[in-house]
Amino acid sequence: MSEQHRDTVEIRDESIRLGQLLKLAGLVEDGLQAREVVTEGYVTVNGETVTQRGRQVRPGDVVGFAGAEVEVVAAA
Repeated sequence: MSEQHRDTVEIRDESIRLGQLLKLAGLVEDGLQAREVVTEGYVTVNGETVTQRGRQVRPGDVVGFAGAEVEVVAAA
């Protein structure tokens, strides 16, 4: 079984809101789309479905949407 490729997204602060991360990672086009995909249950954080777009994600968290996964990392 091959390991799925996972991109990383660097954040400067200790956390970022889920909707902002989706935009930063290029997984959605804007805040409206971020709100829709999160509230409709299409996004996971660490394998669990999340429906709160304001959820804080931190370095080490893995966010999944539309077959893609991104890992949150702290900026150097």
